[in-house]
Amino acid sequence: MFPQRLTNGYRSFLGGRFTSERARYQDLAGLGQSPSIMVIGCVDSRVSPEVIFDAAPGELLVARNVANLVPRYEPGGGQHGTSAALEFAVRALKVAHIVVLGHAFCGGIKAYASDEAPLTASDFIGRWMSQIAPAADAITVPKQDWESYLRQLEFASVELSLKNLMTFPS
Repeated sequence: MFPQRLTNGYRSFLGGRFTSERARYQDLAGLGQSPSIMVIGCVDSRVSPEVIFDAAPGELLVARNVANLVPRYEPGGGQHGTSAALEFAVRALKVAHIVVLGHAFCGGIKAYASDEAPLTASDFIGRWMSQIAPAADAITVPKQDWESYLRQLEFASVELSLKNLMTFPS
């Protein structure tokens, strides 16, 4: 059964924000989207780009994945969801800015750093998170200083994503 909380929220949206911003939604439906900013964010439910940047509908194109990673450009590779979103943003929507929105206390980063299940080479999340190995290799803080190590890895993974972003031809 669909959660009642979501049904109530949808009804509240229809009677509130949708009603008061009807013209905006009609414009978006009729003219299509033309955001100038793309945000690549984490799937973490606590980190909502639209809320963080107080963005209105149509302002941001958002792609979310575990640990807000941007894979290297690899046409024959297997990491295509984020790559397809990037290509669509740049080529079709002509976005002017791409933001990689990292965050503290990232569960994906922590899972990678802890070397524990379920991150195995044969599962989706393990293969996805293996992309940050170069960032982890560059960390100067020893793993024994766990909290500092995690914070540095969070920053290093964003830096790696920015570097990977520049491998895309467009």
